[in-house]
Amino acid sequence: MTSPSGSKTPSDDSPLPARPRLIATDLDGTLLHDDKSVSDRTVKALAAAEEAGIEVFFVTGRPARWMGVVSDHVHGHGMAICANGAAVVDLHADGKLIQDRTLDRAVALDVVRALRDAAPGTSCAVETSTGIHYEPSYPRFEDDPGASLDTAEELLREPGAGAAGAPVLKLLAHHPELTPDGFLALARTVAGDRATITRSSPTALLEISGLGVSKASTLALCCAERGVSSDEVVAFGDMPNDLEMLTWAGTSYAMANAHPDVLAAASGHTATNNEDGVALVIEQILARL
Repeated sequence: MTSPSGSKTPSDDSPLPARPRLIATDLDGTLLHDDKSVSDRTVKALAAAEEAGIEVFFVTGRPARWMGVVSDHVHGHGMAICANGAAVVDLHADGKLIQDRTLDRAVALDVVRALRDAAPGTSCAVETSTGIHYEPSYPRFEDDPGASLDTAEELLREPGAGAAGAPVLKLLAHHPELTPDGFLALARTVAGDRATITRSSPTALLEISGLGVSKASTLALCCAERGVSSDEVVAFGDMPNDLEMLTWAGTSYAMANAHPDVLAAASGHTATNNEDGVALVIEQILARL
């Protein structure tokens, strides 16, 4: 079946579980439209899923302070896994940090140096539990105009004068010339034994977490606390940082706009984010219950 624009939508034989207990969805490029809005259809679908007893988790690379895009639309689904699994927050409590899985400062600095040696021109930023801190040459985000500037050595120095000693959730590394997938492959070769390295940006911007920390591993911990098995989870995503989550979940959907690796790994495909592909699947799930 195809949508009016020609993209693929879920068909009647889509791999849906008999009775899912949890929906895990990425945000950018997945649940959100390209303008970062959440459609009325999607809001209604999420609410209907919860009314049917299906819990909803937002699982994103975004930090907790950037969750305003969905915080106004939460009903019971106030739980979010942020920073690619490094933080679990409660959106009903103004993004209160419930759990963190931090990146050791010494390990982070070791990764920075390995990337600089392998790819000269690499610049970095440090995402902590209280905000983000940049190296001067790193392309800054408009959402964080008050962030501090310093070298990675200072930002990651114990006790972390530049980053105020707050726990490090994620290291960001940017290269101005390498391709996104090329930079990712190189980084995993030189530092993949020390940290989890992934990407979700269309640019050569890497996201680096503690070894073993990912959307999937943190989602698995949250599900275990709730007595939910992977077979009872339906997951949605579009970029390489979603891959582990999509392969862990019993049922997974790649958006039609997804990265080729994601399209290959997911057990099903749905329409694009701009065509409410997540809502389409949720509506099918509810119709089959």
